[in-house]
Amino acid sequence: MRKTRTSRTAFRRPIQVILMLLAVVTGALFSTGTAQAHGTVVGPATRAYQCWKTWGNDHLNPIMQTQDPMCWQAFQANPNTMWNWMSMLQDGLGGQFEQRIPNGKLCSNNHPNFESLNRPGAWRMTTVGNNFSIHLYDQASHGADFFRVYVSKQGFNPKTQALGWGDLDFITQTGRYAPANDITFPVSTSGYSGHHIVFTIWQASHLDQAYLMCSDVNFG
Repeated sequence: MRKTRTSRTAFRRPIQVILMLLAVVTGALFSTGTAQAHGTVVGPATRAYQCWKTWGNDHLNPIMQTQDPMCWQAFQANPNTMWNWMSMLQDGLGGQFEQRIPNGKLCSNNHPNFESLNRPGAWRMTTVGNNFSIHLYDQASHGADFFRVYVSKQGFNPKTQALGWGDLDFITQTGRYAPANDITFPVSTSGYSGHHIVFTIWQASHLDQAYLMCSDVNFG
């Protein structure tokens, strides 16, 4: 009986490894398919993009669990969170962002593939000053009807609180941008210090397609 149990345990382990590799391959294949035609804020990096940029080529390294636990939990929950950093979109919101995206779901754009991005914790931060720039990388050059930028209120703690609409200060809304792979625009703030979330809404021009994204920053 002991030999049978040992044999079954040994048999399960390679199967678990194979299943994990299949999930990774599936995510990679999906990320090179329809997901190519989208984009995200790369500066300051969104949560999903930061995970992909840091760990995309090293995603099986167990050190991620201790060095970057928020990306680790996101990858464990759904590998596509990392692979499809450019695909966190919702169609047909009609500009009704607050009505259609619930509190606590802002960082995932209420998208089930990105649910782990809503989780409070020690997300890696980009250090910014009062004046910084938003940099969008748009793979398919959709252009923008507008960008809307918010910053989490002073006193809100991204390490322990999930983001809601009432936790945000509105900073600015831009005008239209012509189609381009890279769009950069300035943002001016004051009175913030420490860990905050920069919350950006990108309303793409080609369709009623909205991207709602969280970037963790440290106001130095």
